Amino acid sequence: MKIINLEDTPTEIETLESWNGAGHQDIENKLSLKHVNDIIEIFQTPLTGAYNWDYKTADGRIKKLYELGKELNWNAEVDIDWSSNFPKDQHIMDPGHNPFIGWAPFENMPDSEKMRYNWHYLAWTLAQFMHGEQGALLVASQLVSCAPTYDAKLYAASQTFDEARHVEVFTKYLQEKVGIIYPINTHLKSLLDKILTDPRWDLKFIGMQIIIEGLALAAFNTLRLTVQDPILNNILYLVVRDEARHVTFGVNYLEEFVTTLTQEEKEERAVFAYEACVVMRERLIGTDVFEEFGLDVEEARTKTLEAEMMAHFRNFLFTRIIPNLRRIGLLTDKVRPLFEKLGILEYENMVDDGEIDWVELQKPLYEDPQEEAMQA
Repeated sequence: MKIINLEDTPTEIETLESWNGAGHQDIENKLSLKHVNDIIEIFQTPLTGAYNWDYKTADGRIKKLYELGKELNWNAEVDIDWSSNFPKDQHIMDPGHNPFIGWAPFENMPDSEKMRYNWHYLAWTLAQFMHGEQGALLVASQLVSCAPTYDAKLYAASQTFDEARHVEVFTKYLQEKVGIIYPINTHLKSLLDKILTDPRWDLKFIGMQIIIEGLALAAFNTLRLTVQDPILNNILYLVVRDEARHVTFGVNYLEEFVTTLTQEEKEERAVFAYEACVVMRERLIGTDVFEEFGLDVEEARTKTLEAEMMAHFRNFLFTRIIPNLRRIGLLTDKVRPLFEKLGILEYENMVDDGEIDWVELQKPLYEDPQEEAMQA
């Protein structure tokens, strides 16, 4: 093993197409020295940890969410059937959702390139999920140390294991079924850097549990409606179950804490939440894919932003975030006009995650994922 410490985030696309459909042992045989290098990027954080010497459970809701996390664990190696491979000559995502339909630079591509674009856009999307889950893994591990209460430490520990499983399962799917791994989107990376390096534990909660996890939950559910591969659909089904608990935990834990802040502290956190939402809207645009296919990046970006379907999709992803910000008291008068300009304030009165749907969260681990997707 060789550890390579980079000063800048990698920007190259990694192609592993020869691994597609290979079993674990076959992949081991295909590894080169390049593949077994550990490429890392150091970040520094002034993390302040906290012991908690009061071992009594103070919040029954958080305790119950922790118990559900233990009961509903799943194993990516044994609980997912990896035996089949989705045909590479078929669209793995519904092509009807492509914002470039009717746009000459895209329509002039050969059908084979359009097919390749479909797979690359899925690869880019899943890579952002994978990178984001690594960020969630690191943040959750920080919360074990810096969260002040006993209940929160236990839950953060269980979430850390969930996030490790999510990184594992998306990595496995990308390596074995897609064979293409895109670098992290610069906007997602900047938000993760901010959350990981901020010394305040509650900003870590807001950034991860409310913004990133809330957006991911909506994105996973949306992708389940368009993806054609049953294996990936099952993966998303299992990940969504975990993420729903994480968002619910964040809302319930922060709701009471925010009431203890001064108005100035609330406004500071409300502005942070707004800025995080702006960053995450840009994270939804796959400029790396545009570059890979020789498209004019600014023109393609503009086309994506102007597409009615994509505008609806981008806004829809905030249907969990805005009601939750209102619930915890961070949709203040100062930031409301800013969210209104983004076109997402209209979601504020939708159902938030403060009222826990225990029936939904306690469903047996395995119902029919395909049926669940149809009802989502």
